Amino acid sequence: MSAISGDWAIALREEYRKPYYKELYMKLLDEYKHYQIFPPSDEIFNAFHLTPLKEVKVVILGQDPYHNDGQAHGLCFSVKPEVETPPSLVNIYKELHDDLGCYIPDNGYLTKWARQGVLLLNTVLTVRAHQPNSHKDIGWEEFTDAAIRILDKEDRPIVFMLWGGPARRKKSMLSNSRHLILEAPHPSPLSAYRGFFGCHHFSQANEFLSFHRIEPIDWQIENLHSQPQ
Repeated sequence: MSAISGDWAIALREEYRKPYYKELYMKLLDEYKHYQIFPPSDEIFNAFHLTPLKEVKVVILGQDPYHNDGQAHGLCFSVKPEVETPPSLVNIYKELHDDLGCYIPDNGYLTKWARQGVLLLNTVLTVRAHQPNSHKDIGWEEFTDAAIRILDKEDRPIVFMLWGGPARRKKSMLSNSRHLILEAPHPSPLSAYRGFFGCHHFSQANEFLSFHRIEPIDWQIENLHSQPQ
């Protein structure tokens, strides 16, 4: 399992010394040895690697990684370039199109967002193949809650996009008045029509960042194989 590096490693260093993290680490060693686990062990912390703490502008919280072959690579809602775009991300793209006029791309690879300061963080960072929520309550929630608290204490404006019940419950951890908290139903096909569509979170985030003289996010994910429609 690769280690977190950079400023996140410093910010989270106290977590590594706690009993729950040691238990989590040993559990994961066993899981990767005996089961197929996603994402690959060297991609577990990609969200932290691609978006250093000092560069976080927007936080999007997911639940746990995609559990089918080749999908998960450490960023919530994102899949690797050659993988079919999952339904929830299709709906995110639809909202982006309606909100900001972005065309719907031919891939679901969101590293462009991560490199601009969008922390794409799942609350649980691993999963057994084809068993959603199989690593729930093994310790990841405590670790990612620590990351959320660290972000809340940052003395600069950050946008938190909380989609769906599990993410919205994290609102109680956010008390810094400098931040913008945006809530909506989850973008999955089961709930997107209950208020995710039409939430305008992407334009609201950029307006907030611009107001505070922070470079807004270029949300357009470019096509990899074809011309925009």
